[in-house]
Formats: sequence, structure tokens, C-alpha cells
Amino acid sequence: MIKFYLLIFTVFIMSDTKIVVFDFNSNSNITNWRVVDDVVMGGRSQGNFKLNEEGKGSFYGNVSLENNGGFSSLRYRFKELNIKDSKYIVLKVKGDGSNYQFRVKDAIKNAHSYVHTFSTEVNKWKEIVIPLKEMYPAFRGRKLDLNNFSANTIEEIAFLIGNKKAQNFQLEIDIIYLK
Repeated sequence: MIKFYLLIFTVFIMSDTKIVVFDFNSNSNITNWRVVDDVVMGGRSQGNFKLNEEGKGSFYGNVSLENNGGFSSLRYRFKELNIKDSKYIVLKVKGDGSNYQFRVKDAIKNAHSYVHTFSTEVNKWKEIVIPLKEMYPAFRGRKLDLNNFSANTIEEIAFLIGNKKAQNFQLEIDIIYLK
């Protein structure tokens, strides 16, 4: 009987395990976060990233459709992270009412990312729970004829705004973790 309860307790503990990818605070080192805008292909969008007064990551700027532009992204690369026991990636964000994409790369060498679109509410913190297996592969805005995410590792995460309209944007990020 004790073994049974120990097994139940172990399963409960394991299911609540989380791997923190990034937890923002006023002492966070954000030097490995970088903004990539459509200017790489001639566009005129301008994204920015900083720690705000509360110590949260603040991704903000303007998306322009000039010169066939239309996106701004924020990327974070890191040493290969083993996620084989993770089923979800969780984002705690506060937005501006716009839709954003969250992207992961299982390997930096791959040109494509795995994508999930999420909506935000104006000035309201929201926890977004994304099933990894539902993230679809895409490259330059086009869905690819490949399987959904099924890797055991990730090496990059990204936020992207590109709603096919000119707009100002503001996304605050508190924590990103796997579970």
C-alpha cells in the first residue's frame, strides 16, 4: 500500500515539474534577446526590447507595411535544452489586444520554426498554455508540409507580430517555462 501511495505522489510531483526558459526580473540579463524586423528584407517596421520598471520584458514598437514589410520579432537563443518530458510551453504575458505568434526552433540549423498564434487582452496578464504537439512548422509565413513539433530539444524561442496591418504594439513578458 505504501508503494502505491509513493507512486501516486511521485507521478503528481513529476507532472508539476517545470523547466524555466526565462523568468524576467529587474536583474535579468537580456543581452541574448534580439529584435529582428522586416528591415532584413527591405521593410520599415521597428521593434524594441527592454526591461521595464517592474522588471518584465517589454517588446514594443511599430509594424509598417511599407516596402512589403509587415513584421517584428523578438528572439532568444540558448544552449540546447532537453524537453523530452515536457508537453506544454507556458507564457505569462500582458498585451495590447493584438495577436502574436510564439515560435520555437528545435535546432538552430533549421530554417523553419514551429508556430502557435495567441491573442492578448489589453493590459491584462494572461497565461497562455501551448501544447507543443500542436505547434505547426512554418517558414517565412508559410505553413510547411512537415509534422507538427515532436522534438526532444529546443534551441530558440521567439515572439512575432505580423497581422498584415500597420500597427503599434506592446507585449510584456513575465515568464516562459515548459511543463
